[in-house]
Amino acid sequence: MSENERWLLSYYRASEINGALFFGRVARTVRGPLLVDVTHHFTDEANHANYWTKCLDDMDLTPVPQNRAYQDQYLEAVGMPANVMEVMAITQVFEKRVIGQYGRHQRYAGTHPLAKATIQKIMLDERWHVKYVRDALADLSGKYGAELIDTTLARFTAADDEVYAKTLEEYGQRLEFLGETTEHYHGTETE
Repeated sequence: MSENERWLLSYYRASEINGALFFGRVARTVRGPLLVDVTHHFTDEANHANYWTKCLDDMDLTPVPQNRAYQDQYLEAVGMPANVMEVMAITQVFEKRVIGQYGRHQRYAGTHPLAKATIQKIMLDERWHVKYVRDALADLSGKYGAELIDTTLARFTAADDEVYAKTLEEYGQRLEFLGETTEHYHGTETE
């Protein structure tokens, strides 16, 4: 395992921890039908962090300390979500990015078998996250209007593209082992 792949698995771990903390806060405040799904999402994110910790440990590696997770930059770019619709919208955009990134890593021929197995396990949950959030946004259209939801998704997608480009500027060399250029990572691959 290269040092860059170890760093990336550690980055995934930190991002999953950050996701668990975020959804833990959301689960404490959300009411109504989303409570069960949001709490489940919180549990998944914590489990994903545990999977990455165990994966690294099984490879006799310790996680590389991370100063910031990907999500930290979201709040700088778009601010704190103001309501449940914005939480669901930013989650939808982020989860699509996660699926795209994990998918690329999984397809890399040199991915360590333990990392590949961890990604496969996590991807089952990630696909459910996209589905329940998409369904929640459809249900919320009666309250917020489909146009506002679409505008919000577009705003968060633009912010995600900006955050991802900034992340690549800072850490792009860490991803080169995947055998793809940073230009390949940009854009709408998260669909």
